[in-house]
Amino acid sequence: MFQRMEVIGRLGRDPEMKYTPSGQAIASFSVATDNQYTDKSGEKVKETTWFRVQVWGNMAEACNKYLTKGSIVYVAGRMVSDKATGAPKIWKKKDGSSGTSFEINASEVKFLSTNKEVKQEESAPVDEEIPF
Repeated sequence: MFQRMEVIGRLGRDPEMKYTPSGQAIASFSVATDNQYTDKSGEKVKETTWFRVQVWGNMAEACNKYLTKGSIVYVAGRMVSDKATGAPKIWKKKDGSSGTSFEINASEVKFLSTNKEVKQEESAPVDEEIPF
């Protein structure tokens, strides 16, 4: 059996770098994807879905070095579910409403924008609070 999750989106903040006790690098970052459609009443609806990404080893170090908030990335890997429920993780926003966190253990990350492009655009497509 096999599963593979692929997303293209923008980083919501700079990657966070950590190391395991054995010295292996782990980079974590959040990626936002947007979907826009027109509902039955003619109103435009914009949905943002967040993915929490973990990258290991040399790829983690490269992500930490070259990616910044707003960078456009392609991420492929295995979806990780909440061990207790088998579903995506659910979290509470500051306003009391709930959000969902989809998590990906990345096996591949491709940088689709340069730092120069990110600085020119300067803002990620984020209208809501980053959940993590």
